[in-house]
Parts: sequence; C-alpha cells; structure tokens
Amino acid sequence: MLKNSLKLVHFVIFMSVLNFIFFHFPFYTFVFNNIDYRSFGGVILIASLIVLMLVMNAFVLYLFFSLSRRFGKSILVLFFLINSVAVYFVNTYSVILDETMIGNILNTRYSESSGFFSFKLIVYLIFLGIIPTIFIIKAKIIKDKPKKFLITASLSLLFITVLIFANASNWLWIDKNSKTLGALAMPWSYAVNISRFYIHEHQKNKKEILLPDATISDHRKTVVVLVIGESARRENFSLYGYQKNTNPLLSKTTNLYHFDATSCSTYTTAGVKCLLEHKNTDDLYEILPNYLYRNDVDVIWRTSNWGEPPVHIKEYETSDQLAANCKGEGCAYDEVLLTGLKERISASKKDKVFVVLHTSTSHGPTYSKKYPAQFETFKPVCNSVELGNCSREELINAYDNTVVYTDYILHKLIEDLKELKEYNSAMLFVSDHGESLGENNLYMHGLPMSIAPKEQYEIPFIVWTSDNSKQLKSNKTLTQNHVFHSVLKFLDMKSPIYDEHMDIFK
Repeated sequence: MLKNSLKLVHFVIFMSVLNFIFFHFPFYTFVFNNIDYRSFGGVILIASLIVLMLVMNAFVLYLFFSLSRRFGKSILVLFFLINSVAVYFVNTYSVILDETMIGNILNTRYSESSGFFSFKLIVYLIFLGIIPTIFIIKAKIIKDKPKKFLITASLSLLFITVLIFANASNWLWIDKNSKTLGALAMPWSYAVNISRFYIHEHQKNKKEILLPDATISDHRKTVVVLVIGESARRENFSLYGYQKNTNPLLSKTTNLYHFDATSCSTYTTAGVKCLLEHKNTDDLYEILPNYLYRNDVDVIWRTSNWGEPPVHIKEYETSDQLAANCKGEGCAYDEVLLTGLKERISASKKDKVFVVLHTSTSHGPTYSKKYPAQFETFKPVCNSVELGNCSREELINAYDNTVVYTDYILHKLIEDLKELKEYNSAMLFVSDHGESLGENNLYMHGLPMSIAPKEQYEIPFIVWTSDNSKQLKSNKTLTQNHVFHSVLKFLDMKSPIYDEHMDIFK
C-alpha cells in the first residue's frame, strides 16, 4: 500500500477498510448488543452490514476522487480529522451524534467546549486523524479512465442494491434502530445530521405560500372534524369487504360513506402535508388549518402523533396536555383526543369550526400497545417489536385490533357530534398512508412510491354527515387532496382556490 502509485479502486477500498477499523467499534458494539449474533439471521445481518458499509463508503469515495483528486483528498482528510474527534466523544461520553446532539454542539460556546480538551483527545486526533491524513496527502493515485469508471460505478451500485434487497427481512430491525445506527456511522452521522440541522433551521423560518383570501358565505353553525389516521390500510376495514368484522360500530351507522383512496406517499410527514394542502406539490403552500384560521374559522388541533407541517393556530394540544383533564383507561390511548371536545365545539363563539385529530392508533411495530385490553377482539396477538418473529396470524390480529379501536373512536366522535343539534356536522377519516404486514417479507411503511406495494398507499376515506347536511357525490376513487376542497365546501367558504372537481359534496 505504500508504493508510489495506487490504483484508485485499491486506494478507496483501503481507506474504507481503515475508516471501518478506526471508527466503527461503537457502531458494531450497538449491533451486537441488540441482536442475537449467535443465530443464523444475526450472523447474516452483521455480515451484510459490514460488507455494505465497506462497499458504500468505498463507492462514495470513488465518486469523490473521480470528480477530482484534490477534492477527494480534501474531503477524506476532513473526514478522518473530524472522525477522530467524533469517535473520541462517542467512546468517552457515550454520546449519539444525532440531529439533536449536532444542534447542541453547534450551539456550544468556546468557553464550554474548551473544557472537553484532554490528552486522550490529542492521542485520538494524532493516531486516528493526523497520521492517516499524512498518508492520504502523500498518496499518488492513478485515476480510472471514463469507461472503467462507468463500469466500476455501475457494478458497485448494482451490488449495493442487490445486498439491500437481499436483506429485506432485516429492514424492520434497521428501521427501528435507524436513528442510533445512523448516529454511529462515520462520517455520515455528523455529515447528514449537520445538513438536517440546518435544513430544519431553515424550514422553521420558511414562509408558507399564502393562498388567496376566503370568505364565509353564511352564518349557519357548521363543524368539520378531520381525523388523520396513522398507518391505516384500507384492506383491513370490514367496511371495504374485509372478512373479519373490524368495523362493528361504523357498519351500523347511518349517513356513513366510504370511498377508495390513495395516499401521496408512504410516510407520515409527506402524507400529512399532502392531506392538508390544496394540491400535491413539493412547495410549502398554506395548509388547511392555517388557511381557515387566517380566514376567521375556529380551528382546533389535537394530536398524539407528529410530522405535520408548521401549524399556525392558537389552539394546538398534545395528548399529554389533554390527559390532565381526562379520566378513564382510554386516556392512555387515542381516545384522549376526544376529551371535552363536544363541549369545546359547543362553546365556540364562531359559526364555523374545524377540528383536526391526528391519531397514532395503527402505528407499528407495537400494534398490541395501541388499544385498551377490552379491544383485543382477535387473538393471539403479536407482542414483539420483531414482527418477523411473530406468526402471520398473530401479526394480523394485533393490527386488526387497532382497526377495531379506530372504529370505536370514530363511532364515539360521531355520537358526540350528533348531540350538537345546532350544528351541521361532518366527520372525515383519512389515513396518512397504509401499512405492510409481512406481504413479500415487507413490514410497516416508507418504501418509495415507485416500488411500494399497494398495502402501503391504499387507504380508507370514510365520511359521516349529520341529517339534513350536504349530500355526497357518487365518488369512486379519491386522493388526499380531496380533503382540502371538501372541507371548504362543507364550511360554506368561498375561495378562488376552491376546485369543484376535488370536492366530494354535491
């Protein structure tokens, strides 16, 4: 390795191995402590992580050096120097370099940070940082010709893709531990999380694109409650023909309608954003609650979840806040979101009220922890976070029980709305995305839409209206964007942004 000239492929492989040996002891300590490394599956996972880390790091370095040897060396020197300091803090203080920790580091004053300097830190910096960088700077590297570069890069990318999909059965474990794994993988822990920190700081100050002003066209008392479901897949609702009776209450409810719908994405942040916007776009337009609040509607947001775009309203309450005034076993579950809601709506001083209940009932992997014991209708259930270790029957039963509980919450909400005689009322239940439950060895959600199975984007769209309210069109397939325009119509809001074709009401 110390000969005068090195082929680029040999050099990046050597540097990837060096990076692996020097800086990934904490990473693999965590892996060994959290899987059964004596099992065949554990051995396969560990081997795959080692190979994947070596190949991916070498691949990225190969791309950097192919752009420019000077650029590649500069980046690599920077990585080794920062890695040596980062792994010192990880080993010494057991810190995790996630986005929160990066924020703490970037906001630390010199007077505070200088207190961390020690002889041990200097040893780390010299032996793991400075000495390797001397070799990097002095190394003479032979760049590949364009044809060889394309072949090497393509084969590497193909190998990485095959290895990732060959470990589909381990995705759930990796997803569950992704925050810690990502925070211990050098140099990507701090590289990615520094970027995320500044992106999120920018987003905090990012202004929404305001929509044209709306006006309220009448003084009839009207309320719409939008329930945002979490990981609710259409296939497991008996309203849609599922053989097990997961909707015993809603199936007997009058003025209830259900429609086939698809989500814009397979993960919460994008799904909720799409659900609240007037059209599916990457831009940050003014979302429905903010728009209505700005145009004199009484808006209430209650949540046991997270991931929504910035909500600019006065009344935003979490489940923990609501629990203070809640009594009964249901207070530990999504039922808490209904606490005092009927009374709050009735006491409103405005004619138009819009409520968002952002639930978490069907979020995995701990489905059996998402409902009170009396809703465990189907047994036996999966109680493990390692869903692949449960039988198919146990997993489906646990998930189906979350749908039974959802059925109860929606029914209870509808009964409360029925008691508000002076209001025209509507309830819309729409999920943020679907859920995989072991089909094709896939679990939970989050795959790119281009390759996601239908279980991850086919969602329920359930609507209830009070007597003598607006009638519904004979809709077939809806999207999440139908919510925005339908709520405007039901509340009798006149707006230039309103699209009649995206409205479910006549």
